[in-house]
Amino acid sequence: MNRAAGRTRAAAARSPHSSPTGGAIVSASAVTPPTYWHEMDSPVGALLLIGHRDALTRVHFQAGPQPLRPRAQWLPAAGPFAQVLSQLGEYFAGTRRAFRLRLAPTGTPFQLSVWQALREIPYGQTTSYGELARRLGQAGAARAVGLANGSNPLPIIVPCHRVIGADGSLTGFGGGLYIKRALLALEGAACATDLFSAPRPANAGEGVAPGDATRASGS
Repeated sequence: MNRAAGRTRAAAARSPHSSPTGGAIVSASAVTPPTYWHEMDSPVGALLLIGHRDALTRVHFQAGPQPLRPRAQWLPAAGPFAQVLSQLGEYFAGTRRAFRLRLAPTGTPFQLSVWQALREIPYGQTTSYGELARRLGQAGAARAVGLANGSNPLPIIVPCHRVIGADGSLTGFGGGLYIKRALLALEGAACATDLFSAPRPANAGEGVAPGDATRASGS
């Protein structure tokens, strides 16, 4: 086999046809699809939605400690998020327990495996970081699982709020412990203790009450 043919075959081997999340991987020469954003109100404060026309890539708690400013090249539009807005509204109203959305998070293979495991935690139930690590076949990786959990770009939809400390404490949460407690309360999850204070920030919503979907609709 000559060197040119070898290089061609090697390049082909480096071009997989599917990603760990099941979506097609476009070639490097393909045009990057535009990124859209939309900010919706919710019972736990404003949520910034980011994604492409056919997939959601990020949900950010604007009422949390680090609100995110949309980048100049992102396009403001509610249309691409119609299904997201509808399903989040149903979730906050207490009528939806699982999301059926196309997601496209960006992460390492380990992070993607943790985020997939999060989606398998049933509504209204909680698990610990250690137990989640055991489910992934990596019993000694509780800390790494915690870091991946904290890097989850799609909170609520990928329910990282359902992971708590082994002693029942809420532990950390990117949007703030107040939001984590509110989401677990909405789902009726039993949390034994909260070892950390979780004051409600001034710009947060009033909390989640099943049946109150008015704040969860898109603006």
